[in-house]
Amino acid sequence: MDGYVPRLKTRYNDEIVPELMKQFEYSNIMQVPRLLKISVNKGVGEAATNKKVIDDAVAEIRTITGQHPVVRKARKAVSNFKLRQGMPVGTSVTLRGETMYEFMDRLITLALPRVRDFRGIPDRSFDGRGNYSLGIKEQIVFPEINVDVVGQISGLDLTFVTSAGTDEEALALLKALGMPFVRRDDA
Repeated sequence: MDGYVPRLKTRYNDEIVPELMKQFEYSNIMQVPRLLKISVNKGVGEAATNKKVIDDAVAEIRTITGQHPVVRKARKAVSNFKLRQGMPVGTSVTLRGETMYEFMDRLITLALPRVRDFRGIPDRSFDGRGNYSLGIKEQIVFPEINVDVVGQISGLDLTFVTSAGTDEEALALLKALGMPFVRRDDA
């Protein structure tokens, strides 16, 4: 795979950068926002009582992302949840570079359209600094996951970290990359 460049990265460089430079009137190409990393997290609260759940979560995240995740441990003990400090509570992986672009391409073209009653993702989950968070309720929307092997359907969280200074710039970047945003108005 030497010299392989993901199609989303090629599209970013060839089409999206000039488009964003014109839209936001940047004077320098380095001002154009770019996707820095994608963080994939899966919380597994049941891991306190069932050790197999954390192993399943690690295997699922590895299958979805192609990278081995880190097991996250509890920082504090919480007696109401029967949680002790140091117990595993989730897994996470950070994707960068080619792996990040490949994952985003698969997310947009394969996984999101498989979400039940999918009408687009909300455009309100920005943090004010140009980063976007998205929750997926079922991990089985990813075609890599074999539904017959899954013991329990659970969700995961995705965070898209951009170099954009504002949410407006980040929204334009993610829209241009192909994220299917839909405007959600307060009714």
